[in-house]
Amino acid sequence: MRANQQGGPAVLVIGGGFAGLSALQVLGRTSARVTLVDRNIYSTFQPLLYQVATAGLTGADVAYPLWSATGRRSARYRKGELAGLDLERRVATLAAGEELSYDYLIIATGVSAAFFGVAGAAEHSLSLYTRRDAITLRNQLMDELEQRNEGLAHPELDVTVVGGGATGVELAGTLAELRNFALHSVYPQVDRSMFVVRLIEMGPVLLAPYNDKLRQYTRDQLVKRGVDVRLNTAIKEVRQSSVLLGDGSELRSDITVWAAGIAGPQEDWTAGLPRGKGGRIEVGPDLRVSGQDRVFAVGDISINPKDPVAQLAQPALQQGRHAAQQIARLTAGRATMAFRYHDKGTMATIGRRSAVVQLRSGLRLRGTLAWLAWLGLHLIYLLGNRNRVVTLVNLSWRYLTWSRGGGVIVGDDVPGQE
Repeated sequence: MRANQQGGPAVLVIGGGFAGLSALQVLGRTSARVTLVDRNIYSTFQPLLYQVATAGLTGADVAYPLWSATGRRSARYRKGELAGLDLERRVATLAAGEELSYDYLIIATGVSAAFFGVAGAAEHSLSLYTRRDAITLRNQLMDELEQRNEGLAHPELDVTVVGGGATGVELAGTLAELRNFALHSVYPQVDRSMFVVRLIEMGPVLLAPYNDKLRQYTRDQLVKRGVDVRLNTAIKEVRQSSVLLGDGSELRSDITVWAAGIAGPQEDWTAGLPRGKGGRIEVGPDLRVSGQDRVFAVGDISINPKDPVAQLAQPALQQGRHAAQQIARLTAGRATMAFRYHDKGTMATIGRRSAVVQLRSGLRLRGTLAWLAWLGLHLIYLLGNRNRVVTLVNLSWRYLTWSRGGGVIVGDDVPGQE
């Protein structure tokens, strides 16, 4: 797989998310011989996982086959999980034992939930980072509602969402709308007044990176939808059916969703790689791993301590492209260039006809126009025409037919899928 006179450099990309696929797109226009490795056979569109978790989309709607992605870029795909790295020999070992040599390596594996040492959080809360997470949460939510509809459980259902970032806000808002509009049609015996949706944030505001007016609008919209919003509230412990707050009080919680942050992996293959804040791999200005000339880290898993960027889709897309461009420069005998993030703005949706948009130019939107902008952008970045059409139909149908139960997809149980 090493470079030779007949071909370009062998480039190994680990991870088929936003960063990995954007790198693949650039490398496909070069002479590089590219191999993409991912433990799944598909790429997951993470920004819409909360819609899967609340039965608005199916797991298939947010997945795109990696065989198709690599086929269009003259790359090859290997299903597998990274188990070890020999940085001196430039060899990556997969869990099944296969060894893949490389001239250049791009690490884009993503991260996992960060529990910040909160007791019981890992054992008794659900995350929302993978397709499996979303399906697991949806199945538990539907099971809890079905039990109450059949009179087999205590009538009260408390769902606690921890974390006031975009994921927490979007999930809490959609859960509230599910309760307010669709519940009586799908689960007619469930008392809506007994379905509690709670959002807990340790800091003083929701959506911390946003303008003050957009933060306040977000909170007002959630409260209007009946979400119990608690700011400046620390969680000391997560228990099987409750959460213990920092002040010693205890709140019932049948389902606790952890959306309070993400951290780098702790697997053995990371040994020998420099780690920065949150366990993420430390990189230099050009996104090469500190101390390594041929290894790049991009997306959520990487951090430049001197110039950190948000762990969002746009930085990951731009970093993936930049790493691929630097490999092309190195192959041509040219010096690398520092990564510069071009901030295009951020957005988050709260619920039907309610979202916030903050652009770098200073333009700020909220309400219906922001919601339409959010929907349009997500459809553009969603991979696959089939997924775009189905997602548009499903989300449109959800918001048009909430009151008749048309916005809830049932019978889509896909256990064991990520």
